[in-house]
Amino acid sequence: METYRINIAGVERDLIKYPVDEKIDIAAFIMFGDVEVTERAAAELLKLCPEHDVVVSAEAKGIPLCYEMARQGCREYVIARKSIKVYMKNCAHVMVNSITTAKQQSLYLGDTDVNFLRGKRVLIVDDVISTGESLRALEELMEVCEANVVGKAAVLAEGAAKDRDDIIYLEPLPVFIKD
Repeated sequence: METYRINIAGVERDLIKYPVDEKIDIAAFIMFGDVEVTERAAAELLKLCPEHDVVVSAEAKGIPLCYEMARQGCREYVIARKSIKVYMKNCAHVMVNSITTAKQQSLYLGDTDVNFLRGKRVLIVDDVISTGESLRALEELMEVCEANVVGKAAVLAEGAAKDRDDIIYLEPLPVFIKD
């Protein structure tokens, strides 16, 4: 397997490359199970992010970072779910297309979370920002909640996302164009 070596918050990792299609490979960054990277990345991002009341992410890959940033910082977080659970009533929802997911998905928040987020200063976080579609969907969901998005952050900015001036990130992550 071909890998790409990256330093994230002082921690070296070899990311396995996977094909997205016949022309592009990506190096897969998976925070699940990597406590050291999660803790260090959260600490470094918190140094860069604006003051906030709550951290928000989408299910599922952003959950470890969202939790750890809340644990080290504001102590509050909310996860937008990919399906409606029995305890979620009167859901707000938006549609999202992600580079790592094969089909269009929805993100949902139940009325308890919507009411909690209303008027709050929200920091949106994710593991990787690539196309920005997940961010766009979360921003749209925060509009529905009448929350104030004060920042958008990720551990890595993939491909052209590194050139965005509206996000905070620790390291760029290239995409790999096949010859």
